Amino acid sequence: MSTPTEPGLIPFVIQREGEEAAPDNLFLHTVAPGRHRLYYTDEDPRDRDLHGVLWARCSFNPVNSRKQPTGTPQWKLIHPFRQRITMQAMRCQVCAEQARTPLGFIFLAGPRSIGPEQTPLLTNQPPVCAKHARAAARLCPHLEGNPMVFLTRSAPLYGVLGTLYGYGGNGVQVVAQPDAPLPYGHPNLATFLASQLVRRLSSFSVVDMGELQRELSAAAA
Repeated sequence: MSTPTEPGLIPFVIQREGEEAAPDNLFLHTVAPGRHRLYYTDEDPRDRDLHGVLWARCSFNPVNSRKQPTGTPQWKLIHPFRQRITMQAMRCQVCAEQARTPLGFIFLAGPRSIGPEQTPLLTNQPPVCAKHARAAARLCPHLEGNPMVFLTRSAPLYGVLGTLYGYGGNGVQVVAQPDAPLPYGHPNLATFLASQLVRRLSSFSVVDMGELQRELSAAAA
């Protein structure tokens, strides 16, 4: 894992030491013969997204005077709730401010994470604002300092990544962890515990970081 080159700046979505997964208190409720729905025993309305999908819980550290999380960053872990709220509201994954720019929205991907012919083009990475695009490229290990940059005016919600639950020999247990996201409307979402929100990029252009900075400068002139 590379060491970030910008001291003090930690993306809002990164999980911190001390922020831990909540105890497993899931159960399956029978809604019809052969049909179940996953619940927490002490469920709160915030545990479900706008599509009614149940989300993994993670604790929160105190925030500082800038309303940013505190604690040592765990660079390879994304906090599920912070990822969800930034992705849903299209806020910057670094500062949590609005991510819209004069060019549309900026999404970054690792240099080898998306094939040139991949369709549909899906991402679990929240957008970045113009101010923090270059910083995000340096700070996020998977971007390797040389990300693919996608400019888009449209990125509709697609679905979620997470874990599928069902009944087994020990009661409610994990039965699958799909590599691909489940789209909203999928029948398995009733017993799915989401951990990351996914959007579909449409009507986008691909540029490198240098081109992005030039286009942003021209748009601001």
